[in-house]
Amino acid sequence: MLDHPTHTQLRALKLDGMAEAFEELQGQDGSADLTHAEWLGLLIDREATSRETKRFESRMRTARLRHVGAAPEDVDYKTRRGLDKPLFQQLLTGKWIRDKRNLMITGPCGVGKTWLACALAQAACRDGMTVLYKRTPRLFGELELAHGDGRFPRLFKALTKHSC
Repeated sequence: MLDHPTHTQLRALKLDGMAEAFEELQGQDGSADLTHAEWLGLLIDREATSRETKRFESRMRTARLRHVGAAPEDVDYKTRRGLDKPLFQQLLTGKWIRDKRNLMITGPCGVGKTWLACALAQAACRDGMTVLYKRTPRLFGELELAHGDGRFPRLFKALTKHSC
């Protein structure tokens, strides 16, 4: 298929979501029945979705989660670990982050504390917040080293840029 000038222009403007939608609409039979406004609406919706997806993926990469696949929808509330379902669902709203509150997840080994933390982090990334996953011993070690070699102000500033 030859490139349509509009498709080429969309790619040149880095409107990749619109370009993909344009290409798909060109190949569909029923797209000729759409009005100009409907075509434009579909292109804009695809571009907006594409950009939000890229921002989410970038936040997830930056977070460096130990369990990238930990999703809030997959939390098993039936497992015997003492997880308070209403409390956890309230935490998933992210209000505690916006209120600049801290959260400490405690419990015995093997109950899924890290996985739950990663699920909370993914929920925050979905809500447009930046997250950085660090285990406490490693964080304290990095802070101690930074104090020793003079990087503490810069490291502290970098850490406080993140929502949680």
